[in-house]
Amino acid sequence: MRSALLLSLVTAGSLMAARPITVEDLLAFRRVSDPQPSPDGKWIVYVVSEVEYADNRTNSDLWIVPTAGGTPRPLTTSPRHDRHPRWSPDGQWIVFESNRSGEFQLYTLPVAGGEARVLTHVSTEATTPVWSPDGTHIAFVSAVFPEFSDKPFAEADKLNRDKQKSREGSKVQARVIDQLLYRHWDSWVDDKRQHLFVVPVTNGVAAGSPRNLTPGNRDAVPTSSTFSAGDEFAFSPDGREIAHTATPMPTREEAWSTNHDLWSVNLASGERSRLTANPAADGCPKYSPDGRYLAWRAQARPGAEADRWQLFLLDRQSGKSRSLTADFDTSVEGITWNPDSRSLILEAESAGTKRLWKLGLNGGQPQPLTTTGTAGDAAFAGSQLVFTLSRMTHPPDVFTLPLSGGTPFNLSRANTARLADLTLPEPESVTVTGAGGTPVQMWILRPPGFDPKRRHPLVFWVHGGPQGAFMDSWSTRWNAQVWAANGWVLALPNPRGSTGFGQKFTDEISHDWGGKVYDDLMACLAWAEKQPYIDNQRMAAAGASFGGYMMNWFQGHTDRFKTLVTHCGVYEFTSMYGTTEELWFDEWEHGIPWQDPNFDKWSPHRHAAKFRTPNLVIHNELDFRVPIHQGLSLFTTLQRQGVPSRLLYFPDEGHWVLKPQNSELWHRTIFDWLKTYLR
Repeated sequence: MRSALLLSLVTAGSLMAARPITVEDLLAFRRVSDPQPSPDGKWIVYVVSEVEYADNRTNSDLWIVPTAGGTPRPLTTSPRHDRHPRWSPDGQWIVFESNRSGEFQLYTLPVAGGEARVLTHVSTEATTPVWSPDGTHIAFVSAVFPEFSDKPFAEADKLNRDKQKSREGSKVQARVIDQLLYRHWDSWVDDKRQHLFVVPVTNGVAAGSPRNLTPGNRDAVPTSSTFSAGDEFAFSPDGREIAHTATPMPTREEAWSTNHDLWSVNLASGERSRLTANPAADGCPKYSPDGRYLAWRAQARPGAEADRWQLFLLDRQSGKSRSLTADFDTSVEGITWNPDSRSLILEAESAGTKRLWKLGLNGGQPQPLTTTGTAGDAAFAGSQLVFTLSRMTHPPDVFTLPLSGGTPFNLSRANTARLADLTLPEPESVTVTGAGGTPVQMWILRPPGFDPKRRHPLVFWVHGGPQGAFMDSWSTRWNAQVWAANGWVLALPNPRGSTGFGQKFTDEISHDWGGKVYDDLMACLAWAEKQPYIDNQRMAAAGASFGGYMMNWFQGHTDRFKTLVTHCGVYEFTSMYGTTEELWFDEWEHGIPWQDPNFDKWSPHRHAAKFRTPNLVIHNELDFRVPIHQGLSLFTTLQRQGVPSRLLYFPDEGHWVLKPQNSELWHRTIFDWLKTYLR
């Protein structure tokens, strides 16, 4: 029934539940993302990903559901990834990217029925399709060798293919590198540049060859998802130009500069124009439906990755621009125009939640439209908002909400049956007095069957970033419910550096990684220790990335934990600086090693002589953000000093553990380790 609510689903599921959640349950959940309403607002297509356990991977398909409610059904059933669906303006076609042929290309699917048709045959692959407003062209992204990019497509594509095959077929796999940024996250850049292409389309098939709109030795859209908030390019409503986010120049500065600018390219002439001259980051351009305005996100401080993102608006008639959120003390993430061009929908964090907000063109304080959970992927279907919403008790689903207000309605119901079998306790938000009397928010999650008269082990998490936050949201990696199901109380604090609590609070971790943030965490731990249901003699801590760093800092500064779990954590600052890829982060957080005498003041390795706490160390070979030697150095130090320790090493994972069988091993190894010390 239409009146079914997320809250009632979760509550009903909890009442009917028979057992706690397991790792197998976590892997079995469908993963919902990227809802896209049809132009007439009657249908929503979205992506559903599922684990293919035997193949140690995930598979993604397109699903569709009526906006008015009904039974969702799959549109594609290929054995690989079908994703990033986008409707044609007339609603007759859906374009999407797929690697069903072994590499990512674009496909079009007739909505009336029939098989998907391959649209592109690009040797360097094609992703991120976007229709032109009149439906005659599709723009997309391909990472090409820039030296061939000014040649006609057929010639350039052949040269790209030949160069790739020569590299792949050679017995010599050496790389000759002339400048940064030569690798990123878990992949080598290999001297390629992400360029924008456009291909003419008629009746769902290509009506000509793709054309490179942004030739040259520069990325037309960033390789770094750090600055992304959705598609980083957009057609103007008249279809004459595309605005896009270009990376810093000169290219040798990409690794330490955050100066991304907006550019436009005229589709007829190929002429490119710079739209912003802000020395910090600009991105996520969005034209208003009536074409008068261009909205985008911008930061004010060069080099500050976690600076507040403000929403800017350019009046294309007057040429004047202004910030609409100068007084909104949190970062704007996704941006969606109201079809009437009079207001926008923003995605922004607030105190451990990510909400949707409505903001008029006069700016001021946005109006919250959602108040709980973590919302994203907002779009309009007529007078309704369509978006994803998750909570710590509920994986993401597609929801609708009237713009006039009301309660979100769950359309996709992707995991309702599975949820009904499980006990998923509600998290509690508490406030603790941190360093200098500053309030610090923390989530507490109690285990299924929690008995307040008993003392329970505590597992204390520290989040990554460090400019991030523990949200009321669902995770397929660090899932608090799966950990709590072992009988442990989970504490998830949001100390200094956390986002969604004002920019000053976020800023107060930079150049102070072991200072006020550590004091905040110890205050949160002290609060937990005072609770009558916590066993102070059975406490562990765990974290990844910056959270892993803090485990290493804990090693030299507290003996209150029985054991620590360090996942891909920073251990030694100087070698970290020399091997990580995004240097702007280290330079903002700590300085430059040969310039700042206090560069490694907060480096955990300086306190290695005091390491005594048993430690599980996890690190991955393809982690280019916190490279493998950080974990190996920590493990060597622990072993050399006789500290009980174990190393879990993944040769085929990056900063996160994404493959299903690897994820299962990750969970089992951590849980077995913790059970040893929390008996």
